[in-house]
Amino acid sequence: MTKLTETQTLILNAGAQRPGNIAMPLPKGLAGAAARMAVARMIEHGWLEEVDANLRGGEPLWRETGDDHGTTLKVTEAGLLTVGIEPLVARTMAAIRKHAAATPEPKRPSPRAGTKQAMLIAQLQAPEGATMDSMIAATGWQPHTVRGAMSGALGKKLGLVVTSAKEEGRGRVYRIGSKPGNAH
Repeated sequence: MTKLTETQTLILNAGAQRPGNIAMPLPKGLAGAAARMAVARMIEHGWLEEVDANLRGGEPLWRETGDDHGTTLKVTEAGLLTVGIEPLVARTMAAIRKHAAATPEPKRPSPRAGTKQAMLIAQLQAPEGATMDSMIAATGWQPHTVRGAMSGALGKKLGLVVTSAKEEGRGRVYRIGSKPGNAH
């Protein structure tokens, strides 16, 4: 078994922990001629390989090859075995990390039917909208409570956008609109 240098061990262990076993970025302080020499030796031993970098995926570059293309370094199965890591274990761990990193969009709470909040939403979704007086009459709430519900429960918790406009003969009318950039 080949004796690894501290730098080689660092590169292989770090790469084994990254998705796709990408060995980049190299350890701090390893740059220039020293980096090229260390990488060349590791490629000779078959521990690293130079592969096309997925620039759109944000993979770090080892070197540019021109025309907005470049290569990155990947730890090979031989490199994994050299530091005592089974390739299957490394692939499984990478898949687990990738899955954990892909956090789903948090599910927004939805109002229960028959509640005052549901009545408020129904009024605001109606084509004619709702006035403050009609919302107070429907819920029995004070004006500050209605405004707080529109801002907090509807806006912040449910992600709804409540708009208002003054209309001739009705005063201020509130409606549920769509977030900027979202389809209505």
